[in-house]
Amino acid sequence: MSEDMANWLTTAASFFLEPSNSTHRQYEALRAYFVDRLPSKEVARRFGYTTGSFRVLCHQFRHSTDRQFFLAPHRGPQQAPKKDRRRQRVIDLRKQNLSIYDIREILQREHEDTLSTATIAQILHEEGFARLPRRHDDERPEATRPTAADVADVRQIDLEPREFHTRYGGLFLFVPYLVQIPLEALLEQAGWPGSQMVPAACAVRSLLALKLIDGKRHSHVMSHVFDQGLALFAGLNVIPKRAFLTEYSSRVKPASYPELMSRWFDAVNELGLKRGQSFDLDFHTIPFHGEDALLQKHYVSKRSRRQKGILAFLARDAGEDLFCYANAELRKENQADEILRFIEFWQERTGHLPQELVFDSKLTTYANLDKLNGMGISFITLRRRSRKMLDEVRRQPPSVWRRVELKNIARAYRNPRIIDQKIELKDYAGQIRQLVIADLGHEDPTFLLTNQMRPQPATLIQRYAYRMIIENGIADGVDFFHMDALSSAVPMKVNVDLQLTLMAQSLYRLFGHQIGNGYAEAKARHIYRDLIGAVGDVSLTEDEIAVRFQKRAHNPLLLAAGFAEKHPEVPWLGGRRLRLTFG
Repeated sequence: MSEDMANWLTTAASFFLEPSNSTHRQYEALRAYFVDRLPSKEVARRFGYTTGSFRVLCHQFRHSTDRQFFLAPHRGPQQAPKKDRRRQRVIDLRKQNLSIYDIREILQREHEDTLSTATIAQILHEEGFARLPRRHDDERPEATRPTAADVADVRQIDLEPREFHTRYGGLFLFVPYLVQIPLEALLEQAGWPGSQMVPAACAVRSLLALKLIDGKRHSHVMSHVFDQGLALFAGLNVIPKRAFLTEYSSRVKPASYPELMSRWFDAVNELGLKRGQSFDLDFHTIPFHGEDALLQKHYVSKRSRRQKGILAFLARDAGEDLFCYANAELRKENQADEILRFIEFWQERTGHLPQELVFDSKLTTYANLDKLNGMGISFITLRRRSRKMLDEVRRQPPSVWRRVELKNIARAYRNPRIIDQKIELKDYAGQIRQLVIADLGHEDPTFLLTNQMRPQPATLIQRYAYRMIIENGIADGVDFFHMDALSSAVPMKVNVDLQLTLMAQSLYRLFGHQIGNGYAEAKARHIYRDLIGAVGDVSLTEDEIAVRFQKRAHNPLLLAAGFAEKHPEVPWLGGRRLRLTFG
């Protein structure tokens, strides 16, 4: 036998020995067991079954020996009468420059058994029609259409005396803060773009308004374009439409994001927004669902998988429960050093280094931990567990462990066992403190690393447990500020969205501090539901903008906070004074 013939026979035999689908594999396995009399273990191994599952397969076959392994292919109908009857009518209508949806509506009026848009598209594809180019309104068939709003133009703003009702009267509660922030100057210094029709401040106030209200995405602004209150808050005749907002975010230069973040940080700090010394750090993946994007894959915790997305670094002020730094221009090759850039940012803004940083094991490297220790910055982090580390812990005698009590923690595991030791790590000079913690509700112990040698173990464990609140903060950013509403693969747009999230969250935190009564720590959605989400009646006069709110249960809190007593001048509305009254 020639070598070619032998190779051909081997290839042909693989069809039987290596079945490509489950039915074929079951047939060959059962044949090997019942006809060739091979042992069940060998058959299971050869065809990829476990011993138990193959026995179940044999049991089912014994009780159903009439099973058909070779079935004739089922051929569906070879004709589509309804489709064929309407084919010529579809062709005639397309020659009239009508779209698929126009054709479907006409067929629906002419016949009861109309075609779906997918069937119409299939007919047009089979007949060789190309996609219909975008048509002007005068080229479309007569139909009822939405009313088109005016083009946003600051020169067309109407400040004549009048009265109107707005769904978003609560937005004007933020105006006293924005009046004290020189937004126009900040944007000019940061290099944000603007035009004569829509200056940079008007564009940012429009985007910020959509962050402050409970709207799902910026693309949903089209349902609000006729709300005069929203336009008045932005300082325009109408709120800009979706196309402008998307295009505007693409015009912002990458260097302008950190510049505005720094200057906004200083501005809200002057308004009395407190700053802490301890920070929780974390990465957050903003998932991308499109195609052909030059994005890396990152782990998405809420989906428990890796997928394409934008990796954002977030720093949360643990004392004030506020995000104070964000960066969405990260790649895998430089993400470990982002912690050093945050430290540099904080030192430039405050004149001193952060006192304490708390983060998980994947945020940075041991070499960077050594740099933090050299700067005198305290840190708490986790250490990745290896099999060797777990085996060493299991070999420890019971006398090495001791129990500690965790206070002020409402959980079942308040008395974990710990091993408090000093170890050495690669790329870390000197010794580092390691806490091995068991009985926390996990199967394997937790390894905590810190350069803080004096604090009690319970204090360190409780501080790291408090870090998990950053997950709640991220959830609030995703839930209310829609931080995951990624509509494009352009990373710049994500950075604009992150910057607006930081700005909106700081305004909510300023508002919560002024209200008090527990709202300083409340989530943005809670504050919006109780206080901000209110309709208003606006009255414009020659020298005043009066916003009257309906009677609500939480109005006394706004009165007690002094919102009805201050009447600031609003520069972007002709210097008119804002007066807030509560029903």
